[in-house]
Parts: sequence; structure tokens; C-alpha cells
Amino acid sequence: MTETIESAARDDDRRPPLEARRRPRVHRAWIVAAVTFVTIIGGAAFNSLPGLLIDPLHTEFRWSRGEIGLAVSIDMALYGLTAPFAAALMDRFGIRRVVAAALTMVAAGALASVWMTASWQLMIYWGLLVGLGTGSMAMAFAATVTNRWFVARRGLVTGILTAAGASGQLVFLPLCAWIVDEHGWRPASVTVALAALVVVPFVCRLMRDHPADVGLAPYGGAYVAKPAPARGAARRTVKVLFKAARTGPFWLLAGTFAICGASTNGLIRTHFVPSAHDHGMPITAAASLLAVIGIFDVIGTIFSGWLTDRFDARRLLAVYYALRGISLLFLPMLMGPDVRPPMVFFIVFYGLDWVATVPPTLALCREQYGEDSAIVFGWVLASHQVGAAVVAFLGGVARDVFGSYDVVWYASGALCAVAALMSLVIRRVRASSAAVPSG
Repeated sequence: MTETIESAARDDDRRPPLEARRRPRVHRAWIVAAVTFVTIIGGAAFNSLPGLLIDPLHTEFRWSRGEIGLAVSIDMALYGLTAPFAAALMDRFGIRRVVAAALTMVAAGALASVWMTASWQLMIYWGLLVGLGTGSMAMAFAATVTNRWFVARRGLVTGILTAAGASGQLVFLPLCAWIVDEHGWRPASVTVALAALVVVPFVCRLMRDHPADVGLAPYGGAYVAKPAPARGAARRTVKVLFKAARTGPFWLLAGTFAICGASTNGLIRTHFVPSAHDHGMPITAAASLLAVIGIFDVIGTIFSGWLTDRFDARRLLAVYYALRGISLLFLPMLMGPDVRPPMVFFIVFYGLDWVATVPPTLALCREQYGEDSAIVFGWVLASHQVGAAVVAFLGGVARDVFGSYDVVWYASGALCAVAALMSLVIRRVRASSAAVPSG
């Protein structure tokens, strides 16, 4: 009799709770994904500012573009280096707590910058505080949500969440450009701080750390009990890095993603507006073009997620990087005081390709590294931001030295060709031996 009771108890432990056996009309995973989307938009608001503020800060404080670029590069580097630790902290303390704290940190840095008077303060407020905050809810955040809440449609959801950053750019770039032009850079900084704070209540109210918290199975999968909080988050993060670093695919993925960051966040997002302004284009017009990139980025990234569920991720990456490199080589010839059709074509083309690289890169991380894929992707993202940081700084230095950005456009185009070749030599993992299916 005792054995029968113990057997029944074991069966109950393996069986999902009653709530998990009831299928809601709209799976909670989609609500969590929606909150994640809005959160990334709120966090991305500050990323709209650096390119708009280079000229105003240079004019008001007489700081060199290299100094301002250094602050932006610190922000981007910390954004990337924080991401893998944030993924592990989410395992330890939960998604909701980490993200709410990160949004608050971003708001604090943005507000503090209003009173700065020295370039070192710019590096503390923009570089340190905002870098740590945005890094804690970077693409590794999207990867963690996707891995926990979705089994089916992972590629599509990854594309949608990745597009959230572009959506934030689409919303805030024209607004911030208008505010900077009409009222100065300080009100624009306050605006993005408030945008980050507004999102906090949504995270606290609607975000959940794991499907088991609400008695559900992940979307398209079987019920899985919530694991115990993972202790030693920092130690685990470093351990995963050393383990992944012994494999060739990690370095290829990190190298290609570093070039991705260099040619997007470090180059276009930071230096496109001041470069266009050098050619006589008004700041508001240049910022509007950058916002249009955000429109097509959303389309391209979601479509890339759909393609990633169906085609070889390596070949997709090779095509994306090759096309990006070709477009950058033509950009110096398109610059001018007016917005002409060739420039519009570049903007549309580049927008479709902007972060289309993320879904296949994340799929390859998942295929290669299984349960550790979110943390591995965090380290790959770190390389993305280090690449962005290097070009954000060197781009400003190049402008100071050569008087134009042309050499930076050409060098970035050549790097994209290298990334295309690197993508093709990443080895595949057979589906039967992969730790976690790619979607």
C-alpha cells in the first residue's frame, strides 16, 4: 500500500499542475513576448541619442568627437560585456527583477547627464550607467525569454523581439531629433529617461520568469518544472565562456557578430547623422532617414526569423553580410544635402539587413551549445558591442583626422566581406546530436 502511494506521488510530481492542463485562448508566452518587446523599445530609446548629440555636445562643451565617441564606445562595450552576466543573473534572480533594475539604471544615467559639465561625467553617465543598464536587457534578454517560453516559432519570435530595438529607434529618433533641434539636447535626454521609467510597471505586473510560474507548458512544447535558482551566476557565466571558447564555431560566431556591430551600431547609428550633416543635410532629415532604417529593420528581422526556421543559418548570414558590405562601399557617393532616390534605396536596403543577422546567429548558438546557448549568445553579443565600440571611437577619430568619414565606410564594407566568408565555414551540428532543437 505504501509503495502504491509513493508511486502515485512520483507520478503527480511528473505531471503538470491543473492550470497547465487547461489551454488558455491566448498562450501566456505571447503576453510575455509582448512585454519583452515593449521593454526593449523602452531600453532602446537611449540608443537613439548618441548620433544626435555629437554635434550639440561638441558645440556646447568643445569636446572633440573622439572624446564623445569614447563615451559612446564605453556604453556599447559595457552593453555587450554585461549581457552574458545578465543572462546568468536572470537564471539566479529572475527576469522581472533584473529587467526592472536595468530600466531604472538607464533612467538614472539619462537624467544625470542633464547636469554634466565635464567629459568624464559623460563617460560615467552615458558610458557606465546606461551601458550596464541597457546591457542587462539586451538581446540576451530576448534569447532567455525565447528559450524559456517557446519551443515552436523560436526563429519568428527571435526576429520579432530583435526588431523591438529598431522599433524604439523608429519611435524615438524623429522625436528626439525634433526636440534637440527645437529645445536642445537636455530635454531629449529627459524624454528617454521617462520612456525607460514608464516601462517598469509593465514589467513588474505582467512579466513572468518561467511558464511553470503560471502552470503552463512553453508554447509548442511539453510542461517542464521550473528549475531551482542557479547560484554562482558570475562563475557559471565565465565557465560557459571558457567551455565555448574551446570550440571553433564560437570564435567564428563572435568574429562575424563583432563585424555586425561595427557596421551597424558603431558605424551607422553613431556616425550616419553627423556624416550626413557634414554634407549639408539637416539633422532632422538625417535622423528621419535613420528612423526609416528602423521601419525596414522590423520587416527584415521578422522575415529573417521566418527564413531561419526553414533554411541553413550559415548561408543566410553569408548573404546578409555580403549585401551589407556592398551597400557600404556605395554610401560615400550617395551623401549630399538633399534626400535623393539613391539614398532612399540605400536606407531601405540597409534597413532590411540591419539586424537580420540575429535570428540565424542565435539559431546557430542554440544548435551548437544547447542549454547554455543564451549565455553563449550573450558572449557573442559582447563581441558585437566591442566591435561597435571600436568603430564608434575610431569613427570619431577618423573624422577629426581626415575631415570625413569616407575611410570608415570603405573599411567597414571590406570587413563585411570577411564576415560573409567566416559564416560559411561554421560547422553544422546534426539534428540528432544537437542538444536543443533550433526551433
